[in-house]
Amino acid sequence: MANITFNKLDEQEYARFRADVKGIFSIAVIETFGNQVGQEEIIPDDDIDHSLYDPQCETLAVYADGEKVGGVVVKIDSQTGISWLELFYVYPDKHGRGLGLRIWQSLEKRYPDTKVWRLITPYFEKRNIHFYVNKCGFKIVEFFNEAHRDPSRPSGGSDFHDEYFIFEKVME
Repeated sequence: MANITFNKLDEQEYARFRADVKGIFSIAVIETFGNQVGQEEIIPDDDIDHSLYDPQCETLAVYADGEKVGGVVVKIDSQTGISWLELFYVYPDKHGRGLGLRIWQSLEKRYPDTKVWRLITPYFEKRNIHFYVNKCGFKIVEFFNEAHRDPSRPSGGSDFHDEYFIFEKVME
């Protein structure tokens, strides 16, 4: 079993993190919608930067036995006990080895005061949906779509950006 560790990133490391997020998140979009979707449309820099530069967020590189295997941004609210998994990725060549679950379990231990974890994932990300619901114990608590818009986000039309789930895990 891999020893999971985290290393907090400095601002000068954000460009590499952003590139990793864009590249890895584009895989499922291209698999689902084809190559006609441009990488800029998949996840804009502004969306990533919103998390990277949020003072409540912590951006971490993830290591398994000393080898970098991915990254994560978490937003921890110690007042409410509600934390958000803003961004989380594991390099594709590391998939299928149980690392995602071990990383998640390590995050839970890293933030023991969190009472509720929340995250967003697109409707078409079957691998993510399986992972969060069946492996990590999250529940889907809301589905935003054309008939049920997220009031906190501007609508950009009816593309894949407007259809996503809110997941929640209540810690015991």
